[in-house]
Amino acid sequence: MLKPPLKPSAKNLVGASILFRRWMTTSKRVQDRSKQKRVNDLEIVTERWKIFSKILFLIELLKQQPEMIIPVRSLENYRKQINLPKPHRISDFIRKTPNLFDLYKDRKGVLWCGLTQKADELLEEEQKVLEQHSDKAAEHVTRLLMMSVDKRLPLEKIAHFRRDFGLPMDFRANWVHQYPQHFRVVKSFNGIDQVECLELVNWNPNWAITELEKKVTGVTESTATNVDVPGMLSLPFPLKFPSNYKRVYRYSEKIEDFQKRAYLSPYADASGLKAGSLEFDKRAVAVMHEILSFTIEKRLVTDHLTHFRWEMVMPQKLMRILLKHIGIFYVSERGKRFSVFLSEAYDGAELIEKCPLVLWREKVMRLVGYRGRKKKFETLSDMSDVEADIGLIQSDSEVEDLDVQLELQGSVDYEDPLPMDNSEMDVEEISCEYRNFHNS
Repeated sequence: MLKPPLKPSAKNLVGASILFRRWMTTSKRVQDRSKQKRVNDLEIVTERWKIFSKILFLIELLKQQPEMIIPVRSLENYRKQINLPKPHRISDFIRKTPNLFDLYKDRKGVLWCGLTQKADELLEEEQKVLEQHSDKAAEHVTRLLMMSVDKRLPLEKIAHFRRDFGLPMDFRANWVHQYPQHFRVVKSFNGIDQVECLELVNWNPNWAITELEKKVTGVTESTATNVDVPGMLSLPFPLKFPSNYKRVYRYSEKIEDFQKRAYLSPYADASGLKAGSLEFDKRAVAVMHEILSFTIEKRLVTDHLTHFRWEMVMPQKLMRILLKHIGIFYVSERGKRFSVFLSEAYDGAELIEKCPLVLWREKVMRLVGYRGRKKKFETLSDMSDVEADIGLIQSDSEVEDLDVQLELQGSVDYEDPLPMDNSEMDVEEISCEYRNFHNS
């Protein structure tokens, strides 16, 4: 007689969950790396970006408000996106950057936040820089479509690259329609759901040249003539290992074999490649190298990169490839959301080539008083297995996810988390007083 299956206890479920998380991250984990593979300069860059992302989120949030001001208590709605855990007060965080943010109480005692005159000037400067960068951003988005299998990508996925590619905040509503000669918005069905995608309109053979080819051979769009259909490449990747990494000599033979191995261009048809083969993996390295070359800071959040595994014909375990090729890429383990850098693009903690958008960001950072908490640069291996594994699943900040929501809405609609105070001044009244405060 068959016995009914036993109902799992809560204890067993918890244990199974922990085992599953450990199983997910068993091999080639960031946590398994030794301190010899860590680049402290790039860890500092990551910390800088985490601070800048908080500031940029607040600036963009204020830009969406009708009068570019918001009650501080309403910012509690965005505490998670700002990544400012309790008991830290949002008002204290804002006060540490008086060069960019103003705090002002109205006659009823309600605390409001707005942008300073210096911040307004920086926003005007950013708008001009974005307009100047627009054509280059359109080229990079077009080339991203050229590398994809179906020559189309979901707009929602491209939205995660908005800041990294230097796209304007309204890129989904307006910007994508400004380059009909390159791409167009189409409707596609993902199962039963309708999805907006960006589709390639015209293949530009002069853009089917990788950034690596341009550096090594000196070929540019203006000098390229009669460009052939993309095929096999045999260009070695620039290598830059951590200064204290000693094992490079032990693996020199394997590194040399990898560098000599021919690979398919990221712009060539990869449908015939066998998953897991050496050629398949090396082409994935070339694709990631190309995408990172498009970004303004030559870095990306890793989970954004993994969103394109299917469209770009890349391995399922993309992190393993990134960690294996430490001389080409560097994966920062700061926080719970990892970042990947193009190693060759940095000299210490500084980008070697800085576009105007990077220079603008540096100008903003010089005005930021908030420096975050002082933290010891430790590897995740110092944490417990459970904490480390959870860290791979959770994200350090949801700024990028909310970014997509803000851009979709076109403006930020918020509900005050506190009971409405009938005595609070309306936006027009406080805006008038705020301008008077600015001019006083």
